[in-house]
Amino acid sequence: MPNTWVVVADSGSARIFTADSPLGPLVEFADYAHPEALVNERRLVSDRAGRTTDSHGRSHAYESEDSPQEHEFKAFARLLGEEICLARAKGEFDHLFLVAPPQFLGMLRASLDAETGKRIETELSKNLVGLSAAEIRARLPESLYTGSAAH
Repeated sequence: MPNTWVVVADSGSARIFTADSPLGPLVEFADYAHPEALVNERRLVSDRAGRTTDSHGRSHAYESEDSPQEHEFKAFARLLGEEICLARAKGEFDHLFLVAPPQFLGMLRASLDAETGKRIETELSKNLVGLSAAEIRARLPESLYTGSAAH
């Protein structure tokens, strides 16, 4: 019987549910917290930026493309993505639903390998991480999947 995972996440926490039938309820079996993502950005920066010297000998402050908080968001997305890809490789799910705010959803999607990406049935760009399993299920399609597990 096909198994469905519903990953509900934001930049600081994630919950993973399973649904053993297309019309069935969600059952939570894992949760993750990344408190570093919730820390005030000023507290993530411990001192002044490093310095670099250009080809003319002028000194400049090193600037990262990502803020420290953005870096933490991406790190959490990578961690979560690795867990999901590992589970897919072990055959732990056939169908995948991703539910997250738009920016984090993009980071999470980017952290998945191609084979895992093929298992995504639906993406929902909303922050539902604080809702109950029944409230989350009510916001998903009535039938979580149709047809066979093969893609």
